[in-house]
Amino acid sequence: MSKSAPFLLFSGTSHPELAERISDALRVSLAKVHIETFPDGEIGVQVLENVRGRDVFVVQSISRRPNLYLMELMVLIDAFKRASARNIVPVLSYYGYGRQDRKGVDRLPITAKLVANLLQTAGATQVLTMDLHTEQIQGFFDIPVDNLHPRGLFVQKAKQEGLSSCVVVAPDVGCARRARRLAEGLGVDFAICDKNRIFAKKVESGALIGSVEGKDVILTDDICSTGDTLLSAAHVCKKNGARRVIAAVTHMQCATDIFKESDIDKVWYTDTIPSKDTPLCIDTGEVVSTASLFAEAIECILEGDSLSQRSE
Repeated sequence: MSKSAPFLLFSGTSHPELAERISDALRVSLAKVHIETFPDGEIGVQVLENVRGRDVFVVQSISRRPNLYLMELMVLIDAFKRASARNIVPVLSYYGYGRQDRKGVDRLPITAKLVANLLQTAGATQVLTMDLHTEQIQGFFDIPVDNLHPRGLFVQKAKQEGLSSCVVVAPDVGCARRARRLAEGLGVDFAICDKNRIFAKKVESGALIGSVEGKDVILTDDICSTGDTLLSAAHVCKKNGARRVIAAVTHMQCATDIFKESDIDKVWYTDTIPSKDTPLCIDTGEVVSTASLFAEAIECILEGDSLSQRSE
């Protein structure tokens, strides 16, 4: 894609490194915008490019400081809308508040839906994101939502590691579909580890449905906040004879050094959340970049192509 492309790619302040990698993959330069914080904490934005009649993409990860970065994103979207951009597409490498997607008990908000409303009201015309916590979040929007999956990246990584004889394990029942799809991509079996959440920050894994004896195990999950679920499931796998345990996580929110000297031998995680906020443990952690997936999706949006057909 040439530097004279009729679209503009902007970056918020949450994850400029990923924005740079996406721009490199697209062979364009990041568009210029001035973002500042006033003494009272308010966010100020000035778009330094002509966006009239153009397609605008803005990369932002709603993580670490979700309230700040969500508000910053909405201010950016409003600025693009008032400058007469044709299409405004937030590229959300991590969709913040995605776990608050239903009312588990009485008198709870559905904040994932609130975020969808806010983005649409601000002026977003389409959303591009990575590995939503639940697929039904797409239904919270009345605009198109492209939800990318890093499954192919992890399949490629596993093949590079020579994991031809392995088992994909879901650390809890909620990850069963994810594990099955990764297993299908690798052409291997999958298993499920039963999880019991004792309280908000503590989980306990029990029964293992399936066999892992003598096999390498790939534990797969979308979000790792404390690591308790993965650590507990890894312990169960090792107890049931697993040879080696590798965790494949999309959104790594906690420090990877918590897995050091645990039952998890290696951790693969994507760059949807800034690595500077996720210290890399040399012994276990390996970052898998999502930039190529986002770049391909942006090209598909611009050219009107089917991303699923292009990926086949």
